[in-house]
Amino acid sequence: MSQLLQKKICLLGAFAVGKTSLVSRFVKGIFSEKYLSTMGVKIDRKSVQVGETILNMMLWDIHGEEANKKVPAAYLRGTAGYLLVIDGTRPITIDAACELHQRIRSEAGDIPFVVLLNKCDLQDEWQLSESDMTSLQENGWEFFLTSACSGQHVGAAFQRLAEKILA
Repeated sequence: MSQLLQKKICLLGAFAVGKTSLVSRFVKGIFSEKYLSTMGVKIDRKSVQVGETILNMMLWDIHGEEANKKVPAAYLRGTAGYLLVIDGTRPITIDAACELHQRIRSEAGDIPFVVLLNKCDLQDEWQLSESDMTSLQENGWEFFLTSACSGQHVGAAFQRLAEKILA
């Protein structure tokens, strides 16, 4: 007999790192070239199975972090886990991810998270170095090289977060 649980999951990162595209790829299996900036928060859901448990993920796609537009603390409350998204073509987005990571830890504590180094299909524009990735690993950050466009490792990253939440 399967157990059914529902958990809130936040997607966090700088503006235009691909959070909405990643959710769209994961939930609907589609990708759109059209850029739509998220205003506030958009909520989707998808269930994944981990062992005998079905986890209904309530995915909170939160607007991108910018210098003048911070993620409100209220959006982070009740979060069981989160996905930090970094744009591999814009190394500056690592700084936003680090800042968001510290803020969510102060709001929600030490909860499970996974990092998505997104846009890995754009090899000609990729700017993250081996030392950037080594530095993330040394901080204990588990990451996946993802592409919302091709779907590469998107499902695996969400599945891994589900496993960490239920561990």
